[in-house]
Amino acid sequence: MRLENVLALTHGKLVNTPFVSRFTTVTLDAKSVKRGDLFMAFDEESIEEAILNGAYGIVFSRPTQISDSEIAWIKVTEIEDALSRLLRFKLIDTNSQIYETNDIVVKLALQIITESSFVVVSGSIKENFHKLWTLDTSSTILYSPTLTNPDIFAKSLKLTNSSHEKIDIIEQTLFETSFIFDNTFYERQLISPFFMPYLEGLLNLFKTLKINFRLRKFTPIDHFEAIFTNKKLELKEFGTSDKVLIFEKNISLIEEEILFLQKEATWAKIIYVLPSSSKELEEKIEKKESLIFYNYKDEIISLLQRNHFHFALIVGVDKSIVNRPITNQATISLFDFQND
Repeated sequence: MRLENVLALTHGKLVNTPFVSRFTTVTLDAKSVKRGDLFMAFDEESIEEAILNGAYGIVFSRPTQISDSEIAWIKVTEIEDALSRLLRFKLIDTNSQIYETNDIVVKLALQIITESSFVVVSGSIKENFHKLWTLDTSSTILYSPTLTNPDIFAKSLKLTNSSHEKIDIIEQTLFETSFIFDNTFYERQLISPFFMPYLEGLLNLFKTLKINFRLRKFTPIDHFEAIFTNKKLELKEFGTSDKVLIFEKNISLIEEEILFLQKEATWAKIIYVLPSSSKELEEKIEKKESLIFYNYKDEIISLLQRNHFHFALIVGVDKSIVNRPITNQATISLFDFQND
């Protein structure tokens, strides 16, 4: 990569007159720097180590002492933005197909084993850099704009809900599903039928692109996450209580989850603990007396203690509001109450 290209892409300013004019590759870890690399200095204290290891250029954003005038020193406004621009340019050069979806599909995809040519990105630009910078050509990338900065992708296709092959649910509880997809039977998968439409779209993408996949053990994905508790709201292992707290931080999913519970758990006493800012959802609830609104998350525990329920859908917070650690987290989704 030529120096002038780096300056143009990063909107950087060259603060010295170096002898070098090109770089072998871009590196974030000073320990991994090799001779000829361009080092992105997220940590100013690692610059000297990068130079000792052979860096030909330093991209920095904070005031920095120039210790070697022969290499290039490039001042940028924001390191993360500069790295995003470099990564965007790098990806344009590949033949990759990029699909945009929601965070639920991404979190499910991260739990499915696929070919190395299928890359799921989630997290910070630094985390995504390590996955994408050395990406093979003709790869497939899946991301969610709520989890990953979309600016690193020049263009993408939206993953739609249209499914050629349907998931056929054979047996289900509220948090466990046995189903058939593409003539393959998946028995007692630790995933709620609530997530089946999301999983169906993902598996159809694999089928359309002819990507081999293997389902492994599903774990909670920070949505519609259930834990067992007793009357004192002490966390219990699976099967030892008939009280379940269901946590959902994403307010945009409330309506869909309420409809799911109303349909699939008609036998149960359900309460909905919602932030006071979501009072417009009252019209979606058949039994208005099951609605409980809170102003501050510190109120939630006392509100739960004062109400009888089998299920409590708690919106806008996560399970950290319950003080004691969860026991045997891996089995939390094994929920044995059968639907009527």
